[in-house]
Amino acid sequence: MAQVSLKNISKAFPGNIWAIRDINLGIENKEFVVLVGPSGCGKSTTLRIIAGLEEATDGSVYIGDQLVNDVPPKDRNIAMVFQNYALYPHMSVYDNMAFGLKLRKYPKQEIETRVKEAATILGIEKLLNRKPRELSGGQRQRVAVGRAIVRKPLVFLFDEPLSNLDAKMRVQMRTEIKKLHIRLQTTMIYVTHDQTEAMTMGDRIVVMKDGYIQQIADPITLYDKPINRFVAGFIGSPPMNFIKGTIIKKNGKFYFNEGKFQVKIIDAMIKNIAPHLDKEVIFGIRPEDIYDKLFVTDAPPENTIKATCEVIEPMGSEAYLYLNTGKSSLVAKVGGHDKPMINQDMDLVFDMSKIHFFDKDKDNTII
Repeated sequence: MAQVSLKNISKAFPGNIWAIRDINLGIENKEFVVLVGPSGCGKSTTLRIIAGLEEATDGSVYIGDQLVNDVPPKDRNIAMVFQNYALYPHMSVYDNMAFGLKLRKYPKQEIETRVKEAATILGIEKLLNRKPRELSGGQRQRVAVGRAIVRKPLVFLFDEPLSNLDAKMRVQMRTEIKKLHIRLQTTMIYVTHDQTEAMTMGDRIVVMKDGYIQQIADPITLYDKPINRFVAGFIGSPPMNFIKGTIIKKNGKFYFNEGKFQVKIIDAMIKNIAPHLDKEVIFGIRPEDIYDKLFVTDAPPENTIKATCEVIEPMGSEAYLYLNTGKSSLVAKVGGHDKPMINQDMDLVFDMSKIHFFDKDKDNTII
């Protein structure tokens, strides 16, 4: 079994600089878990501690039932794929993939079988005699993954492996890695700063910030039910819009008052939002939950606002509208053919069933 457990893991560097603090994480056998967060959040440090390349200041690391804090990397039965591929330039693809097995004194026939099997899985059989300099970035990445596959490890660790690839190749390679996980049925832990990679690849996602875990959940739960404002803003592209305002009550109904506009809060949210009456809160709405009123039938007037479209970014099947209410800025994601006039007012409709509210001071989710 290849469960990985981190219990109260912390890591401090000289100068009392804490990279991660009190990390508790359980990864199940055959699970694909993604660690995601901005640069400096501690995700790569966490991965390196699992690999044994960094020593934890506090806490315990288990692979299966074995405590591995004092076990050297070569004996942890893990394989790591790095951002820079780390291929030997003077060796052929075959020798790069076989190198680790040769060091471990595997029989020649078994090495050949494993290398050819991995090359077939990755579609690089015709590249085995080439040198790394003769390969494209995507091909080098496949070789680096192949070198890990031949080890048949308990756990695969990926440290931002697609960062050096162009956009099209990143999409292709993340699909290939996900297919690889399905085929190999092995535990995989993947580090990235790209939330799109995290959302499309992970069975579960670990969102980190400033050395702490913010939330652990499947992609849809993170998207629909973020635990705080940071997670809400980090997951989703374009990110969620945040607008400051006050909860008010008039004619027995609750409203969010931004100053330039007011929108009615649906009944299902009143229980959670009522304690914040007359208080400042942060209103959150995703760009895809804002609509041009021209394309909405029976739009409730209490959910309609006016805003000026300042910039349009055509994306083909969709367009991003950068809007200004006179007090707040927001982004709407609309159909590609919905192109309002620049610097003219337009009517927008909020889907009030999809909104979020956050505490202004603590940033935690109210609803």
